Amino acid sequence: MNEIVGTHDLLLMTLDTLRHDVADELAAAGRIPNLARHLPGGRWERRHAPGSFTYASHQAMFAGFLPTPASPGPHPRLFAARFAGSETTAGGTFVYDTPDLVSGLARQSYRTVCVGGVGFFNRQGPLGSVLPGLFQESHWEPEFGVASPTSFEAQVARAEEVVSALPADERLFLFVNVAALHQPNWFHLPGATREAGDSRATHAAALEYVDRHVGRLFAAMSSRRRCFAIVCSDHGTAYGEDGFTGHRIGHESVWTVPYAQFFLDGPEATA
Repeated sequence: MNEIVGTHDLLLMTLDTLRHDVADELAAAGRIPNLARHLPGGRWERRHAPGSFTYASHQAMFAGFLPTPASPGPHPRLFAARFAGSETTAGGTFVYDTPDLVSGLARQSYRTVCVGGVGFFNRQGPLGSVLPGLFQESHWEPEFGVASPTSFEAQVARAEEVVSALPADERLFLFVNVAALHQPNWFHLPGATREAGDSRATHAAALEYVDRHVGRLFAAMSSRRRCFAIVCSDHGTAYGEDGFTGHRIGHESVWTVPYAQFFLDGPEATA
């Protein structure tokens, strides 16, 4: 990461509440082609979430604790605050002397921008202001939120505006919290009803919806220079497995998440 920070734009996109099993099934079945073309080997990496719900997980990720590979470690981290005795800080880790990654990147002259999704990013109260408050610039509107059937399209449009407004020589760290997978998501599946509610099938349909529009986001983020992207879930959610529904619980469907990191080639690659 020490060769990437300072030379690349950076994208962190969290697909809020996305389950690993659903994401992996859709990639294998060819149902999310725009995401899958960027996944190493065309499949998601299986990882463990750093928290079981949005607030806890994002606090950890913004501190440098991204989802952990689901295999025995230790696993060197991409980002870490300087911390004596850290066993996951390695030679390639970008180490910063601030409390969080966002301010660490700001010290490296990055413009830090948040495009929020779920309620923890809506700035409508003190709690909803903590996470977006880490960024130099944050955006949230009801159209970005969980109740909007077109939330991701609206978020992408705002991200495109952010990118186009930046000076060409200014580096960008863009964070996008995608709300479309979070409940309610029944409206993403044709024929589903509010009365029947959300299900594993509507969850999958929401990911297909995101896939239809994610190419625009990737194109915007690679329009100025090469971009390093991290796309992952912050936690999963249960749809009745072992009697559990929702998240903020210690269930396999919640703790196991999809993860991918990859480069988006900039205009110089096709010049």
